[in-house]
Amino acid sequence: MFRTFPWVDLCKAYLIEAKWYYNNYKTTLEEYLNNGVTSVGGKALLTHTFFSSPLTFPKEALYFFSQHPSLLDWSSVIFRLADDLGTSKDELERGDVLKSMECYMHETGASEDVAREHIWNMIDETWKKINKELMSNDFLLLPQGFIRATVNLIRTTQSIYQYGDGHGRTDDETKNRVTLLLFEPIPLVEA
Repeated sequence: MFRTFPWVDLCKAYLIEAKWYYNNYKTTLEEYLNNGVTSVGGKALLTHTFFSSPLTFPKEALYFFSQHPSLLDWSSVIFRLADDLGTSKDELERGDVLKSMECYMHETGASEDVAREHIWNMIDETWKKINKELMSNDFLLLPQGFIRATVNLIRTTQSIYQYGDGHGRTDDETKNRVTLLLFEPIPLVEA
């Protein structure tokens, strides 16, 4: 039913990026994203999420999932673009391939600010596609828990990479978020 396994695709995508890096190959934005939606790992994660669902689902849901990967693709586009916006500068300094913003700058001659705005517009347009698809009756076949997990993955990604990657280069915002999440008690409001 599935052409390949998601982990095989992920490893192939990593290999492609390694070849680009060692050959100093500068991709177009389209070429980068065609590979980047896989190398970000979202498809592999979401495929496992789908099959890890504790709920049973009809056979039609499995067929639909295998034939209509747009939800996985679009969520991975946002995952990749948000990751790139937050981490590209640090990753380039550590030695990595051009990320989406740099690909756009190289391809068009745009400034960093214009490229950043273009990537944000791409994220906005992809969200519109996702929201339109989720409103169609077709996606009613998929388990609602899977759909929620998919949307929450994208939201979480945008939150994590909002101020950088937080682990390659730690910053006060990330430290504050982790501290609030793990160590600070949630204040209770008395009625």
